[in-house]
Amino acid sequence: MADDLDHLPETFTYRGAREAGVPKRRFYALRDSGAIDQISRGVYRRTGASRIVDLDRLEIALRAPLATLCLTTALAYHDLTDANPASIDVAVPAGAHRPQTTAPVTWHQFDRATFDLGRTELPVDDTVTIGLYSAVRSVVDAFRLRHREGEDLAYIALRRWLRRPGNSPATLHEMARNFPRAVKPITKALEILQYD
Repeated sequence: MADDLDHLPETFTYRGAREAGVPKRRFYALRDSGAIDQISRGVYRRTGASRIVDLDRLEIALRAPLATLCLTTALAYHDLTDANPASIDVAVPAGAHRPQTTAPVTWHQFDRATFDLGRTELPVDDTVTIGLYSAVRSVVDAFRLRHREGEDLAYIALRRWLRRPGNSPATLHEMARNFPRAVKPITKALEILQYD
């Protein structure tokens, strides 16, 4: 039975297994025998997979391929905040499907025209990645959405980001130009921090 898994990645969806030619009856036999574990509705992982992974990120990435870690979650990843969000902040392009997940997710819809700016890929396991906004994009997003996320989050992130070698206000302004609502508050914050 395990040879049915040879052509599947360590983590896969029910649909992916069916499309790869695993018959429905065989699939459920694999599940019932313990060869695969269900990690969320429709998402499965080989039992004894070689790598320990963040199952929440894995589920999100498989359910929403354009999912991108953003705001407080991205700032925490980049060590630009001590905040520990109760749910995972995930951006998708405006109008994109926001699936139901067992993982605690706060979905955000970002403009399609700027969605890919500063977006990178973060490996979750050997075959799955999830989007992640860069540190500079995350700081800009904290300022442009400060009315929802809080000004403290934005100021702390900016202060920490500026302390890192190689970071400069010019880099921040270059990214902020793509988000007009962020330019003025970032300029003001930089002026204030200059006198700290």
